Amino acid sequence: MRSNKTGQVPVKPAGARRRIRLWMSFMIVFIGWAGYTYFAQAGEIGAKSEQMYQYQASKSASEQSLNQLKYELDRLKDPEYIGQIAMKKYGLYKPGEIPVRISDSGSQND
Repeated sequence: MRSNKTGQVPVKPAGARRRIRLWMSFMIVFIGWAGYTYFAQAGEIGAKSEQMYQYQASKSASEQSLNQLKYELDRLKDPEYIGQIAMKKYGLYKPGEIPVRISDSGSQND
């Protein structure tokens, strides 16, 4: 420190030291609050991001299911497709049509 003409080190007035301490205390409290808020919000953002990812995955699965159902609905408007379903599931055939059944036991006519 510099000394004045009398050889003594100048002393800061007590009011200046008090203001500096008050300012430093305010800055420490403010920085602590800002840090706490930052970390709290960062955790919340992480949780919301995970939740958003799950919703997007659910939405994607729902859209895929909806597209598949629309495709099936379009196919059900075709009379030939309805006839195929009737033959496969219920064994119904058109009048005069003779069903041909193939057995899986192997061919014995070779």
